[in-house]
Amino acid sequence: MCISAASANKKPPLRPVNLNTATALELQQVPGIGPSTADKILKMRKSYGPFKNVGDLRAIKGIGPKRMGKNAKVHYGRAGSAQKK
Repeated sequence: MCISAASANKKPPLRPVNLNTATALELQQVPGIGPSTADKILKMRKSYGPFKNVGDLRAIKGIGPKRMGKNAKVHYGRAGSAQKK
């Protein structure tokens, strides 16, 4: 999957993004996550329910070990708990 120069230069969000509550726009704040990948994450969440852990993202085509290694611990927050705003 190609990442455009604009998304490759994105700064990480100030706060972790919660996979189970984030909107498509919130997911797109994470470097390497564009509209297409955000849509896949939302569709998977709708079909299978809440993510139990960040590793669940590996089931989504286009999210592999390289992307997970760069973003999983820093930008996704805890998948199993909702964050209050």
